[in-house]
Amino acid sequence: MAPEPFLGDVERTPVTHHILSVLVENKAGVLARIAGLFARRGFNIYSLAVAPSEGQARFSRVTIVVDAESAPLEQIVGQLNKLINVVEIKDIAPKDALERELLLATVSVDNENRGRVLGLVESAGASIVDVDADSLTLMLAGTPRACDELERSLEGFAEVELHRTGRVALPRLTKSEEN
Repeated sequence: MAPEPFLGDVERTPVTHHILSVLVENKAGVLARIAGLFARRGFNIYSLAVAPSEGQARFSRVTIVVDAESAPLEQIVGQLNKLINVVEIKDIAPKDALERELLLATVSVDNENRGRVLGLVESAGASIVDVDADSLTLMLAGTPRACDELERSLEGFAEVELHRTGRVALPRLTKSEEN
């Protein structure tokens, strides 16, 4: 039985997501084949993050947050399993996932609003990573919801640039007892 999808407020639109953790051989073209599979089938990828896995250069971990509305989860997993370089696929139920994302934003500041921006940074648990006379760059490594909230809080300020990495996730060590 497939886990219940995440029903969250993402970019102000309720979207249903599944989190797939895919272990692949770290070879040229693997990511292109995965992206091509999604494109050919019309599956929507909400977020994608890739990095070498578990200290072994031989494998990479691909975290794919999939729009479950675009295709049944079983079909997505079945298509991924057909790719030769895919070693393992884990479907992580959102209630059993530890999810994190990185948000970097450069915001214009002046004497009037600098204190308010610093207050937002502190209340969100973010950090200032770069400063000049007219702007500052902040960073938040947190849950997707915390990044969403900080992004909404910054809307009233002139943003020079904002970037989010997309989610990475691992299963919780202690599983939720809810079904």
